[in-house]
Amino acid sequence: MMQQPFGEVMGTQTKDDAQVDRRLVSHLLMMGRILLASTERMNILLLAGALVVVIGATAFSQIRLNAWNRPFYDALERKDISAFLDQLVVFGVIAGVLLCLNVAQGWLNQMTKLKLREWLAGDLFEQWLRPRRAYRLAFAGEIGVNPDQRIHADAQHLTELTSDLGIGLLQSSLLLASFIGVLWVLSGEVSFNLIGRNFIIPGYMVWSALVYAGAASWLSWRVGRPLIRLQAERYDQEAKLRYAIVRVDEHVDTVAISEGEAEELRRLRTEFGGVLRVMRQIVSALARLTWVTAGYGWFTIIAPILVAAPGYFGGGLTFGEMMMVVGAFIQVQQALRWFVDNFSTIADWRATLVRITSFREVLLAADEANTNTSQIAVVHSSDNTMIFDNLEIASPTGCIMLSDQHVELGLGERVLITGQPGTGKTVLFRAISGLWPWGAGRIALPDSERMVFVPRRPYVPPGTLRDALVYPSAPTMYSDEELIGRLLSADLQGIASSLDRSSRWDLQTIASLLDHSGHWEKMLTDDEQQLLVFARLLLHKPDWVVIEEALDFLEEDARRRVLAILATELPNSTIIHIGRPEPGDRFFTRVLHLVKDPRGRTFDPRGRANPVERPVVAAAVR
Repeated sequence: MMQQPFGEVMGTQTKDDAQVDRRLVSHLLMMGRILLASTERMNILLLAGALVVVIGATAFSQIRLNAWNRPFYDALERKDISAFLDQLVVFGVIAGVLLCLNVAQGWLNQMTKLKLREWLAGDLFEQWLRPRRAYRLAFAGEIGVNPDQRIHADAQHLTELTSDLGIGLLQSSLLLASFIGVLWVLSGEVSFNLIGRNFIIPGYMVWSALVYAGAASWLSWRVGRPLIRLQAERYDQEAKLRYAIVRVDEHVDTVAISEGEAEELRRLRTEFGGVLRVMRQIVSALARLTWVTAGYGWFTIIAPILVAAPGYFGGGLTFGEMMMVVGAFIQVQQALRWFVDNFSTIADWRATLVRITSFREVLLAADEANTNTSQIAVVHSSDNTMIFDNLEIASPTGCIMLSDQHVELGLGERVLITGQPGTGKTVLFRAISGLWPWGAGRIALPDSERMVFVPRRPYVPPGTLRDALVYPSAPTMYSDEELIGRLLSADLQGIASSLDRSSRWDLQTIASLLDHSGHWEKMLTDDEQQLLVFARLLLHKPDWVVIEEALDFLEEDARRRVLAILATELPNSTIIHIGRPEPGDRFFTRVLHLVKDPRGRTFDPRGRANPVERPVVAAAVR
């Protein structure tokens, strides 16, 4: 029943250069399809069209500026002050037009980055937060560990690089097409003398520029190619470091109480060491590439003069014409050396593109992960009951089952599902909620809109207290009176004093607290967070409530209050608690037992070869 996990197939980064080359076209086609299907496509296409117009106008103006070289330098050679002043006026006009075009191009470039990021990040948000995907991504291996890095930093970096490189490539292509014609015409003025005979090589300066730039581009590719792999590895290491820092920040209280700062420091230094190791390799690779790019740049200062020298000394070119040749040659060189100058940036762009497209592929593959594995049939119950038929839940450490093969629960029942530690209470909760599909048998559920699942760890989103209380509904769905009533029902008088607002608990105080914004998961105690979740439960008034061990982590008094609230406020709802029994607890009227067969049906969504020897994590199966 074991198989290769989708995380292993899709999540590994393409670090082999040949594989990156093969997949580049498919990655670009994927991004193109996503863009064309986006609502932002028209805005992005309009910006792209405007950039083409502006860059085209810039190229035309630069041709005019290059042509200006001839009369200007000829006037200098003749010492003609009148013609010299006239050409200064012409230069002012051309320079003014180029300045306006440069400002317009800069603005369009920044707007393109903004719209590209709006499109790409929006698409990744939407794909990541499709039902169940964010949870299943956790089983995708290393690529699923840091979705924040991919969606935030990588998406921003990719869109900025794409805009800059795209505009640079378009500008260089237009300049190349424009000035090659100028060079070709001027090449006819360059003649060579061999054995007493003069001859002309058609397009001599064009071929010289192409050979010169082509050799530099090929050498840059050969020397700088390892940067593609190194940049991808760097982003992996940076993501691991970021995750390690966030993890320490989230558990800083536990670290401090345990005096574990030294151990956490060791781990952070280990992760940071991985980043430094890759960066050292990148520094060395960039240094090798700089030998090529910098050497090419310095030699380019003299190269056009050397190419045009035979024509000038042979008398075919005037001084002004030679300066025109030099200007055209430099423009062609700048266009042709775009690849040389931007190779390290292109390597960075390709590495980021692979990270984004691989992440998106994994998101799409998450829905199809392990679909050829036996799965639990989850169906709709037409008679508003919950039914378990021959349920077998495959876990990494064995088969989880209810002691009764057929279980039917009706409205208004109070049910405790319990078992020995390690029997799989968390996995059962996930199977009922649809997060864990692997196994066999059938689960019939009532209308999902009338069901609420309460995980053992409370989730309190940042924002106002009002937002936290109505989550995931819109705040406008409930009046202040309803919200205040539910907070009072949940006996949350401690919130006011915990915020140093007031020791009093009156309607005015709580009304002001509803719009108090902050990180409530840090401002409230664990019990207060759990009580807030149950206050939310009372607000939604579901017919079915499935609780995963949440009651087990409350203090005894808080547990009694919650059970009393559920009995009073939700008298006709079915309450199912998956957890441990408490002595003297009379709330539950029916008890079901979980059992596990270590030799039965097993499955590990991470696809490890031996799940018994290497369980998923200690907290995954209870």
